[in-house]
Amino acid sequence: MTGRQKDLHWVLSLFLVLRMVETVSGARGPFTGTHMSSPFSASDVKQTPTVDVYIQVCHEDRVRWCPAQRVAKQLLRTYCVLGTVQDFGGECREVCGLNVSDRCDFIRTNPDCRSEGGYLNYLEGIFCRLPPNLLPLAVTLYAVWLLYLFLILGVTAAKFFCPNLSAICTLLKLSHNVAGVTFLAFGNGAPDIFSALVAFSDPRTAGLALGALFGAGVLVTTVVAGGIAILRPFTAASRPFLRDIVFYMVAVFLTFTALYLGRVTLAWALGYLGLYVFYVLTVVVCTWLYRWQRRRSLVYSMPGTPEMLSDSEVEPVSSNSYDYSEEYRPLLLYQETTAQILARALNPLDYRKWRNKSVYWRALKVLKLPVEFLLLLTVPVVDPDKDDGNWKRPLNCLHLVISPLVLALTLQSGAYGIYEIGGLFPVWAVVVVVGTALAAVTFFATSNSEPPRFHWLFAFLGFLTSALWINAAATEVVNILRSLGVVFRLSNTVLGLTLLAWGNSIGDAFSDFTLARQGYPRMAFAACFGGIILNILVGVGLGCLLQISRNHAEVKLEPDGLLVWVLAGALGLSLVCSLVSVPLQCFQLSKVYGFCLLLFYVSFLVVALLTEFGVIHLKSV
Repeated sequence: MTGRQKDLHWVLSLFLVLRMVETVSGARGPFTGTHMSSPFSASDVKQTPTVDVYIQVCHEDRVRWCPAQRVAKQLLRTYCVLGTVQDFGGECREVCGLNVSDRCDFIRTNPDCRSEGGYLNYLEGIFCRLPPNLLPLAVTLYAVWLLYLFLILGVTAAKFFCPNLSAICTLLKLSHNVAGVTFLAFGNGAPDIFSALVAFSDPRTAGLALGALFGAGVLVTTVVAGGIAILRPFTAASRPFLRDIVFYMVAVFLTFTALYLGRVTLAWALGYLGLYVFYVLTVVVCTWLYRWQRRRSLVYSMPGTPEMLSDSEVEPVSSNSYDYSEEYRPLLLYQETTAQILARALNPLDYRKWRNKSVYWRALKVLKLPVEFLLLLTVPVVDPDKDDGNWKRPLNCLHLVISPLVLALTLQSGAYGIYEIGGLFPVWAVVVVVGTALAAVTFFATSNSEPPRFHWLFAFLGFLTSALWINAAATEVVNILRSLGVVFRLSNTVLGLTLLAWGNSIGDAFSDFTLARQGYPRMAFAACFGGIILNILVGVGLGCLLQISRNHAEVKLEPDGLLVWVLAGALGLSLVCSLVSVPLQCFQLSKVYGFCLLLFYVSFLVVALLTEFGVIHLKSV
């Protein structure tokens, strides 16, 4: 029995003793003057409290309480809200069982219904702002907003977060291997990681993070990997495949053990991050050994040839892009004005591409236009591949004012931005004044044609701003999913393994399928495992580490019943099957293998949903 369980046992025992004494003495409530009948017998005090007793106490609202009993009841409710007993992890879900007139007060007064972050109170919008007969409309609007949030996550990560990360890698002169398994992998998995960080910040939504990470793992290793094999059968790279799948199995085993123990300590969280660092080092060393062996084999296979030329001795190859640019460069050059540069930089639409695209692409582009315009206005992007590094003098000067303002208003959902310094000046006003001064100095000290030496700093500013945009969108996603779980009485785990996992993985799935169609199935298959290793190790490790840093000794993990074990078991089983079957096929992945993976995912999804709705359950002893 843990410490909190002992405390709960003591509180419940105190409550039962008080009720028994009043039952035996026939006491009347000293403040109510009414006789109080006890729903428990005296023998209940001698018994170990059970979940049924907990539920009866925590949900009993019709009994009048004396002061001492009110204290015991409040303590017990506090433990219920904090999730000490599993059945109370979803106490807010009981709102749909109340009378319509009582739902709004229940949402506003119940601590379990409050959101720790975010800008919108979705539960209050459903149960307080709209009449009950418009509940289907509210759910529909929330579902549409959820899809649009996933679109925001994808656009921000693909067009702003990842390019700035790539620029940072170039500035730091990192090798492709190190950049691929660190910065670029983090960029690709940003929606999953930030969703996990947000979910782990609240004990009530930790199950959402675990469901999303495990659900995305099952989805990627079965549907995405199987789809690649169906689209383009190929021979997988043996050593990278075995390396990645073994590391991922270790990460899943660590998470399974943490769920079994019910907590994540500081050492455990650091172990997750340490394992990821070890994985990066393993990738770098294995790649270096492979290149070294290949270089030696080439030298020994051609004894009569001289040594291979180094990279510096190889003559550079001319780029066709330069010739193309010269061909279509206008004959009469003219200097763009500052206003024209700003207008062109803020235009997210390429009219030449628009004319050649399909109707579906245009419809999706119309939905993206507001998001892209807002991101162009607030997030600077540095592109080392361009001659000017994507330097847009008027827009970048505007970024010096707007980007810090976005940082202040999105960090902790704007809590720091509205804080008043000395009770006089809010932080956001100070940020605007300082940013305006920096923008004015930069504007008059630079030119439109040549980027300044400090232009590389905009890559870090763009990285931070886009990261906080992703974090803000991920916070809203988690809050919407939790609200939908309350309305439909679904556990956080099932929402994580379905909606959150599908939404965060759909972009990667289409990217990998596109790579496979273009003739790069091995690259797409390798990306399946490399990304989810980062997501689970950094998502769980960093998420729990941030929670522990907020004066928490450890992070409590309360599994949502049998479902989370079904999820963890399915992920482990899929990895074991791939680890055994792929080498038996001599790493030749055929369409049959792909269809088997798809069948496995469908079977898993059916079992998970049957478990969620109680069709599959453990027999009570």
